[in-house]
Amino acid sequence: MTQSKGLRFIGITGGVGAGKSTILSYIRENYPCEIYLADEVAHEVKKAGTPCFQALVELLGKDVLGEDGEIHKGRMAAKIFADDTLLEKVNAIIHPAVKTYLLERLQEAKKSGKVSLFFVEAALLIECGYGELVDEMWYVYADESVRKKRLMESRGYGEEKVAQIMAAQLSEEEFRRASDFVIDNGGAPEEAYAQIDARLAGLRPAMTWKDQNGR
Repeated sequence: MTQSKGLRFIGITGGVGAGKSTILSYIRENYPCEIYLADEVAHEVKKAGTPCFQALVELLGKDVLGEDGEIHKGRMAAKIFADDTLLEKVNAIIHPAVKTYLLERLQEAKKSGKVSLFFVEAALLIECGYGELVDEMWYVYADESVRKKRLMESRGYGEEKVAQIMAAQLSEEEFRRASDFVIDNGGAPEEAYAQIDARLAGLRPAMTWKDQNGR
């Protein structure tokens, strides 16, 4: 496998139901990469003993802690729901901590030289300013009707809930305007895989989707 000259830092975003997890699973299985999900990193940086944990407890109070001494997700959510001024303050603590964590992992990956690609996935990458950090921003696209059907079937959401979630996210035009590469994931998964293989052709993965299926 041919390594690229430099590590490519790529952000992956897209609307709910676009199939980002499917895309990331394919990349993970076929390319020399590290992948981080922003939601999982946010959980990691909030653990007891971290600067983020201490700042959140100072802001929200010790009653947000669970019996294990960690921040209780439900209790924190209840606090934020009761005071709409807290959400912005909480995000101002968590988002920088997530960025710091990811940039530290990025530097470690560069030093190790073991991977060619470093991915971070989140629905709010563009809104949180990651466009200034990544080398490339990828947008996973699927038509709104396709996304709605997926959410209703896989998560059991009703039409009203789906509409509320979609309305809170960026429009297709905004996603496209802020992205360097668009993956159309509205059809069969293998169609999206072929787009990824074409984009990352220089990395020469050991076995692409076409190789696996003899096509």
